[in-house]
Amino acid sequence: MALLLFIFPGCGKLGDQTTGLITGEAMVVSAHPLASAAGANMMKNGGNAVDAAIAVQFALAVVYPSAGNIGGGGFMVIRQSDGSLHSLDYREKAPMQAHRKMYQNKNGDVINDLSILGHLAAGVPGSVDGMVRAYEQFGTLPWRDLIQPAIDLAEKGFPLTEREASKLNDNRAEFISTNTVTPRFLLDERWAAGDLVYMKNLANTLKRIRDHGRSGFYEGETADLIISEMKRGNGIINHDDLRRYESKWREPVTANYRKLRIISMGPPSSGGIALIQLLKMIENYEVDTMDWKSENYVHLLVEAEKRVYADRAVWLGDADYFPVPVEQLLDDGYLHRRMADFSFNHAISSDSISEGNTQLEESVETTHFSIVDPWGNAASVTTTLNGSFGAKVVVGGAGFFLNNEMDDFSIKSGFPNMFGLVGSDANAIEPGKRMLSSMTPAIIEKNDSLYMVIGSPGGSRIITSVFQCLLNVTAFKMNMQESVSAPRFHHQWKPDRIYVEPGRIPEITKQHLVEMGHIFEETGSIGSVNAILMIPGKGMEGGADPRGDNTASGF
Repeated sequence: MALLLFIFPGCGKLGDQTTGLITGEAMVVSAHPLASAAGANMMKNGGNAVDAAIAVQFALAVVYPSAGNIGGGGFMVIRQSDGSLHSLDYREKAPMQAHRKMYQNKNGDVINDLSILGHLAAGVPGSVDGMVRAYEQFGTLPWRDLIQPAIDLAEKGFPLTEREASKLNDNRAEFISTNTVTPRFLLDERWAAGDLVYMKNLANTLKRIRDHGRSGFYEGETADLIISEMKRGNGIINHDDLRRYESKWREPVTANYRKLRIISMGPPSSGGIALIQLLKMIENYEVDTMDWKSENYVHLLVEAEKRVYADRAVWLGDADYFPVPVEQLLDDGYLHRRMADFSFNHAISSDSISEGNTQLEESVETTHFSIVDPWGNAASVTTTLNGSFGAKVVVGGAGFFLNNEMDDFSIKSGFPNMFGLVGSDANAIEPGKRMLSSMTPAIIEKNDSLYMVIGSPGGSRIITSVFQCLLNVTAFKMNMQESVSAPRFHHQWKPDRIYVEPGRIPEITKQHLVEMGHIFEETGSIGSVNAILMIPGKGMEGGADPRGDNTASGF
């Protein structure tokens, strides 16, 4: 096999990485070098973008357990080389015993952490079913070949990165307090970069999936282990929930923005609708003539973000349960009216902004990977456990973490979730319903050709991360690596403040924005974007975000 090319994650400050990996045939950009290598090897062996995506999904479940998963869910957006579009919803579902007030006490008050930590926080996992459905539709290599790299990593061991070692150490106390059967690798007192981790139970679970496909997870031994774990921890997922789970092919949401066509995920993801709303709200403003660090640019984006997140809180949820007004939310006239009171002279308080009137009659621990194969097929995949390591619960004897996606429902109208997002009845808990998400896997076309594959983790900050990285390239002519490395800012309507990474906005600009009525709060990393940009005549450039162990691999 020819040598695969890599670009490894940066270790300097944000913005230090300015050049990404450029390849001519195929590329994977994911959250971990070993997962990127697994996907690139599939394509080197003749597999397509979906084959590679399946290999990456399972490899991340091993080497990146804080977000990579078989106990969570996600979304996949696919663009075939012939221009055909597909999107797969393998988001988790509420168990059938779930109900609207399950995280409230008898007085209607929310019980702290009940939707975040422990067995009751878990939704029915969708990742395995999703990979099986994607394979049935588009897979070309033998199924077992796609799972084997993950099995080898779990069984033979893999070295921890410094970041992953720190995550295991930092969460040790919660692992011990939350688990009923704590795996040995979570009990070790101090992990360091380079230490080898072995996950024998997870390897056996992956072998059952390799040998039996969907039934190797949702039935038989693995299903029994999940239900036994539920019983020990007072969870409510049962055998029927597992058997009944199914992923769903949905129509992608699409729209034109200037010379680009945006392709992303629709409900129960809010990401695609919100991204398109943001782009269309600013379309009539000459963004490309503004300075990237100017108060006008920051102010414009923030005011658009306030309005979009206000809409998200009221109008978005699982379209199978709530009539999401997609056409109205993306209507040019509606979005123009939403910005009618915008002024470059002053900020508008979030308390003065409500959802738009659609005239409707009676929706951060995630990981994203982007893939382009030698034939020009593309896959944009965002997958998650919700919080870091999900519910902090490992299924005893099966070796994988359960999600805490139930917190992504509106557990009480107006009550913020772990990311500070508020919701309403559109996203209320109902049996079998999928919870609202901010995941924004996206594919961009230019002149009817593949132009960009992009996405990010980051909870509520996913949408604004993708939004800004797209503008960095299209308006400010950054290359892909410069775009994902550049510092970012974020506003989500409530709380009414601009979260900003160090170095993103000059102090004099901040002062002017404060005088206009904005409030700032410095924060840690905003998103962790993995993206691929097509370069005419040169191939493609991978942007691997230095905020994590993100790695581009290709040939």
